[in-house]
Amino acid sequence: MKARSFLLAIAAAVVLLLTTALGLWWVMAEQSPLKLVGQPLVLPRAARFVPRDASLSLHWLADPVRMPAYAQAVAPVSRRRQARDSTQQLRDGAFALAGLDFVGELADWIGPQVSLSLIAPVSDAPAGWVLALTSLDQDGAKRFLQRFWQTRSLAGTDLQISRYRGIGVISGRGALLGREPQPIATALIDDDLLLIASSRGVLEQSLDVSQLDALHQLGDEALVADLQELGRGAALLTADPVAMARWLGMPRSISDHDDLVGLVAALEPKGTALNLDAVLRFQQPLGSSGNGLTMSRSLMRSAGGSATALAVLSDPAGLLSPQSEDPVAQWLAPVLEETLQTLGTEGASAVVGLNAGPLLWKQGDEGWLLGTSSDQPGLEAVDADLQSKGLVRSALPSEGSALEVWTRLARQRQRGEASLQAQLAVALERESGQDWWGQTLDALTKRQDHSALEPRLDQLEALQDEGVAPLAQQLALATEPSRAQLQKWRPWSLIQSVAGRPLLPAVQELALAAGVDQEEEGVDQVGSNRLRLRAQLRFG
Repeated sequence: MKARSFLLAIAAAVVLLLTTALGLWWVMAEQSPLKLVGQPLVLPRAARFVPRDASLSLHWLADPVRMPAYAQAVAPVSRRRQARDSTQQLRDGAFALAGLDFVGELADWIGPQVSLSLIAPVSDAPAGWVLALTSLDQDGAKRFLQRFWQTRSLAGTDLQISRYRGIGVISGRGALLGREPQPIATALIDDDLLLIASSRGVLEQSLDVSQLDALHQLGDEALVADLQELGRGAALLTADPVAMARWLGMPRSISDHDDLVGLVAALEPKGTALNLDAVLRFQQPLGSSGNGLTMSRSLMRSAGGSATALAVLSDPAGLLSPQSEDPVAQWLAPVLEETLQTLGTEGASAVVGLNAGPLLWKQGDEGWLLGTSSDQPGLEAVDADLQSKGLVRSALPSEGSALEVWTRLARQRQRGEASLQAQLAVALERESGQDWWGQTLDALTKRQDHSALEPRLDQLEALQDEGVAPLAQQLALATEPSRAQLQKWRPWSLIQSVAGRPLLPAVQELALAAGVDQEEEGVDQVGSNRLRLRAQLRFG
C-alpha cells in the first residue's frame, strides 16, 4: 500500500509539473512578439468608418506595442538593439504626425488594430484623415479622451462638444507640446473604438459612411474577395490611382492608366523580411503575359555564377515595344532602356530587343549574361544587328564545343607602337536548346558554378505562391543595387524622416515580381483584368 501511495504521489507531481509547464508555455506563446505574424487578413471593425472611395487606407492588424519587440526578436544578434530602436522610432514618429504621443498617451490602453484613412476632397470639403484606435478595455479610451482634451483645454484650446448621429463629438485645436496646433475632432464608438479626425467635417463624413453598407469598406464584397485571395498579413493597404502616385511612388505609366481602378495590398513581416502581395485592378482585360514560364525555370536551373542582379522576363521585345498598351510594359520599358544604356554594349541591346522570351538576365562581376531559348532570338537576326554596328562574327574553339564571338578591331598603342587588337563584345555558347550570351568569356565559364547563384534564386523562390504559376516578370537584387533603388523611391525618404534615422544600412536584399494574376477563378487569362505584384524586402 505504501508503494502504491508513493507512486500515486509521484504521478500527481508529474501531472502537476506538466500542467504548470504547459500553462506557462501557453502564456509565453500568447505574449510572444512572434505571434504578430501569420494572422488571417481580415477587415477590422473600423473599416465601417472608412469610405470605399477613400484615397488611401491602411489597416494595421498587429499590436503596435509589441512591434519593437518583434523586430528585436527576429534581427541578428549584433543588430537587435538597433532594430528595436528603429522600429520604435518609426512607430512613435507615425503617431506623432497625428499629434499623438504614443508612449505617453496611447501605450497603456491601445489595442492591436489601428486604421488610417486619407479622405480626398469632396466638393467644398477639404481633404483630411481619420485615425481609428481600438481600446483594450472600455475605460482606456475614455481616460485618454479625458486627459487629451483636458490638456488641450488648459493650453487655451476652445472645445466644441455636440452629438452627431447619436454619437458624442468633441473638436478643437490640439497638438503635441511644442508643435503648431491643428484642428482635430474625436468620437468614441461603443466605448472601445476611438475615431480621431483632422476636422469635425471629416469625422462627420466617416460617421455618415458607417450608416450604409454600400458606402463603407466593411460592406465592399470585392474588397473582401481580394482579402481572401491575399490570405494572410499584418496590414492591409488600399489606394486609388492618385494616392498610388503621390504616396506610394508608383510610376505615372501605371497610376495614370485610363482604366486603373486601384490597389489592394497585404503587408506581412516574415522573419527579417517584409513581404508585400498586391492586386492592381483594371476595368479592361490585360491579356496574358505568362508565356514561356516552363522555359524560364529551365533557364534558371542552367544559370550560375555570382550575381548582383537577376531578372527573368517573359517577353522583353514586347516590353520594349512603343506600341504596347500593357501597363507592365509601360512600367518596365523605361527601366529596361535605361539599364541597356548604362551597360553601353551593343550585344545586350541586340539580344534583349529581338527576344520574344523568355529571357534570363544576370549581372555580375564578370559582366552580363543572357540566357534564351535556341530560337529566341534567332542567331541570324542577332548577327545581322551586330554586324550592322561594325562587329565581326567568328568561331572560337573551346573545350567541348566552339563558341561564336563578335569582336571589334580597336587601335592600341603600347611603348610608342600602334597595333590593332580584337575586343570581345559578345560571346555565344549553345547547348541543349539554350543559348547563353555573355559579355565576357568569364561570364560563360562561371555559369557552371550553380551554387553561386543560389542567393538570387532563393529571393525569386520566396515570391512564389505554392501551386500557382510564377509571375511573368521577376527581379532579384543584392545589397548595393537594392539600396540604390530604394534611395530613388520617394516614399522611402518619407519613411526615414518619420523614423528619424537612416534605414538603408539595414537593407540587405530586394526582390520584385509582376504579371497578370494567375489565381483569379473563373476567368481565362486572356480576360483577366488584375495585375499581381509581389515584393520582398530583407533586412539584416
